[in-house]
Amino acid sequence: MALSEGAPVRVAVIGLGRFGRLHALTLAGLAEAELVGLVARRTESVESLQQELPGVPGWTDLDVALQECTADAWVVAATTVAHVPITRQLLEAGKTVLLEKPISEDLAEARSLESLVAADSANLMIGHILLFNSEFRQIRDEVVARGPIAHIDCVRHRPASIVQDFAGENPLHAAMVHDLYMVQVLVDRADPVAVSCQYHRTPDGAIDLALAQVQWENGPLASFSASYLTPEGMPPRGIDRMEVFGAGWAARAEANPRPVEVWGDRSEWPMALEIRTDPEGATGMLAEELRCFCRVAQGHQVVPVGATFKDAIQVQEWMERLTAAVRPSQ
Repeated sequence: MALSEGAPVRVAVIGLGRFGRLHALTLAGLAEAELVGLVARRTESVESLQQELPGVPGWTDLDVALQECTADAWVVAATTVAHVPITRQLLEAGKTVLLEKPISEDLAEARSLESLVAADSANLMIGHILLFNSEFRQIRDEVVARGPIAHIDCVRHRPASIVQDFAGENPLHAAMVHDLYMVQVLVDRADPVAVSCQYHRTPDGAIDLALAQVQWENGPLASFSASYLTPEGMPPRGIDRMEVFGAGWAARAEANPRPVEVWGDRSEWPMALEIRTDPEGATGMLAEELRCFCRVAQGHQVVPVGATFKDAIQVQEWMERLTAAVRPSQ
């Protein structure tokens, strides 16, 4: 049901970790939204954020929050294992949901929400901020204006320290997936006809590099590199680059780190991501994603390509194909 014309969308955030906090601070800086609730498992998490956002009510029990909170739309930024049960409860309650990707680590569990999702995914939008990154949006426009793609090359490197700090985390699933979502948009949701994937491992056996090739029939050949290899002296969130080649044209975006550097006793990159949560007006790709979600919740916009439930399922299917394509010896 469409909300009142012109009124800000009442939104609550579930999960107040690093990204949930960014969602809440961004929503608080948007004219299109009214932040009316914070939900977390621990009281300390709620109270800590309420110090930055005084007056915003909080809960540690979702059942109680659903009864008492005035939110029409909900952002789910909880831990991945809680995504499906939380989202199921919200959809069954008739709420509009923005769910941070992935839907689930298990494809079958992710698909279990299908009966609750509208055919056009109007009640469930998948959160993927890079779809709203200004450089990527320009590349998408160039593809539309200039014609067919021959080759896409995506590079996403993260700090080598992740191998120790987050043992067992695979760059294919944690890093390369972002580029797969963006390429999904550029190829207009077409399924690939061939995939291949290789891993490089540390002497201890941890995966620190994933390389993949994906090919579409009568379409582009895409290459993906995602790693935990950048040393301490490089930007703290690593580097991201996308290059797209067509007939007589090419485009390159280097979206991370942002082109702002500061030098003192060392080099710093203060804007790794295009996200600012200023209370006087949030800007950047997370702000644009949440503005889009508000329009979706009001019935003023359809969920964009790359952010529907079916899009998320498709990318998870691609991930399974890539994982299955890795040679056993790797």
